[in-house]
Amino acid sequence: MNRQSLIAPFVGAVALAIGAGGGYWFAAQRMEMAHAGMMSAVPAPDAPEPIFYRHPMTPEITSPVPAQDDMGMDYIPVYADAAAGPPGTVQIDPVTVQSIGVRTAGAERRTLTRTIHTLGRVEYDEQLITRLHPKVEGWIDELYVETTGEQIAEDHILMNIYSPQLVVTQQEYLLALSNRETLSESPFPDIRRGAEELVESTLTRLRLLDVPEHQIFELTQTGQVQEQLHIHSPADGIVVNVGIREGQYVTPQTELYTVADLSHVWVLVDVFEDELPWVRVGDEVRMTVAAAPGRVFEGQLTYIYPYAESQTRTVKARLEFDNAELLLKPEMFADVTILASPEVDAVAVPSEAVVRSGVREQVFIVREPGKFEPRDVRLGVSSDGWTQVLEGVEAGEEVVVSAQFLIDSESKLREAAAKMLEMRND
Repeated sequence: MNRQSLIAPFVGAVALAIGAGGGYWFAAQRMEMAHAGMMSAVPAPDAPEPIFYRHPMTPEITSPVPAQDDMGMDYIPVYADAAAGPPGTVQIDPVTVQSIGVRTAGAERRTLTRTIHTLGRVEYDEQLITRLHPKVEGWIDELYVETTGEQIAEDHILMNIYSPQLVVTQQEYLLALSNRETLSESPFPDIRRGAEELVESTLTRLRLLDVPEHQIFELTQTGQVQEQLHIHSPADGIVVNVGIREGQYVTPQTELYTVADLSHVWVLVDVFEDELPWVRVGDEVRMTVAAAPGRVFEGQLTYIYPYAESQTRTVKARLEFDNAELLLKPEMFADVTILASPEVDAVAVPSEAVVRSGVREQVFIVREPGKFEPRDVRLGVSSDGWTQVLEGVEAGEEVVVSAQFLIDSESKLREAAAKMLEMRND
């Protein structure tokens, strides 16, 4: 093998590397030039002279004459009309507008609506839960309702109780009746009135101690003290707790029964934070449960709780439904649809038109063909691809809905250039 055969492959490899490097550099230069030409909108030959030139990557660096940076990229010319209009206004020639795919849409007045789907849980109506306690001390003699789940009506007899206090009060009532009868013929009105008032006070005491009216009537008619007195149900409903058993000693602190009326129920749902602006008290709601297929229950949103759940970061809302057929049972899960209150006559833009920087929200307004002005906006709710604009845009104005991020990057450079121009003028 001679020396030429060893050198030839080496020379070829060096030539290949030089060619690849040169091609990469040339392609990079072409791409940089294309980008600069696309966004800086190089003017026609008869355009005015640039007032200065800025660094393509660092707007704070400027030059009064054409220049290049360390990478060989040309400085971008800045013209007097770049500062025309609000800071950051971008002027792009029509060819470039078409090549980068700029699309626009008009801001318009719309009625924004939103349907919120969530999962709910059926609960007792807290206002229809009755907890029954005795008003005297005593012993449970007999239970007529012994198990939970029983359907009872108001005034239904639940149990018999023996209470020394009730026995004594009955005796006082009988003595008052006897005293009134004895003094009924007294010639002194004050004595007759005092006897009558004693009867009324003892009768009132019996009623305050929850002695039933039918047993008071029986006591008055027979004149016999009853050792066992009834305790009746104070409301219609389902027995959800039995707290006593026969023979048990009870006091006013003892909970005898818990009765819940299920003819009206609550449903609790979780609403996410971004959905909360839509939800209002009075909104109509619809609900389905697996236990009643094909049945749609209609109700109303009646309360939004004033705190968020720490684990789910949601806010609870209370819905209310009539349940006369008792199909809805506590602890059932339900699919809930909230027909949220609509935003009527709202100024709205397509949601993709909004540029969110994390610090502020902007849209680009079309001032004239090829001229785009950045506008800070205050946003409201969003629905179905549209976003409400509370401040910053009027109905009928054209906004950019595509390629706005390219325009936004150039706008920020133009804004920096405008500040530099102000500093030069000062």
